[in-house]
Amino acid sequence: MEISFYKYHGTGNDFIIIDNRNLKFNRADNTVVAKLCDRRFGIGADGLMLLQNKEGYDFEMVYYNSDGNESSMCGNGGRCIVGFAKSLGLVKKISHFIAVDGEHEAIVKPGIISLKMKDVDEVELNADYFFLNTGSPHYVTFIDDAASYNVFEEGKKIRNNDRFKGSGTNVNFIEKQNNYLFVRTYERGVEGETYSCGTGVTAAALTAAIKNVSTAKDYCNIKTLGGNLKVTFHKHEDNSFTDIWLEGPAEFVFKGEINI
Repeated sequence: MEISFYKYHGTGNDFIIIDNRNLKFNRADNTVVAKLCDRRFGIGADGLMLLQNKEGYDFEMVYYNSDGNESSMCGNGGRCIVGFAKSLGLVKKISHFIAVDGEHEAIVKPGIISLKMKDVDEVELNADYFFLNTGSPHYVTFIDDAASYNVFEEGKKIRNNDRFKGSGTNVNFIEKQNNYLFVRTYERGVEGETYSCGTGVTAAALTAAIKNVSTAKDYCNIKTLGGNLKVTFHKHEDNSFTDIWLEGPAEFVFKGEINI
């Protein structure tokens, strides 16, 4: 079967997107998605998304990690699929769609897409790390010299430790630099470092606010290997957060057809 696909990226976090409103793409097993995402034998991507019809919404976002398993929310993926939906004429300036973690709103601006993330009711504070769920689970720790840090080896250890080896977690290593955070992320499902992670930089910004090292009281500038993002939020006294927005570019790369 031949299918059309579209390649997008959000600050280097890249995705295959398929318009599946006709339900032509039927994922029989995770090897199909894994093959498409393979960077040597397939198209190559950190993940694959299906855009599908959903009553009451502009569309439904169904997300798979590059290992082929359906996953939790992807922030950069959410921004990219909104850009794709706009190209299809499904949305104009504001979008309302549904993903695995619930409803999302997005605002389309020239060169930028802002995505409203889920509220965060609780942040687990430990001596050397934070743990929170921003649509996906994230272990967050502050380090020195993030540029030379061995993210793959250290992230792999944490993701597979006794606490997290079951359901897994994403692992974020953060360094405060001038007026921004430099964030590097080991992603479960990819099982390696990605150039950027939307839910990860969101988690980083919120923990920075708790530590009083965010760019400002209600926002944080983020630098990743793939580019710059911004997270805005409203922090409450109990360290919960509402009105969280992830903002940055979402760029079309190319389209094509492939037999599966």
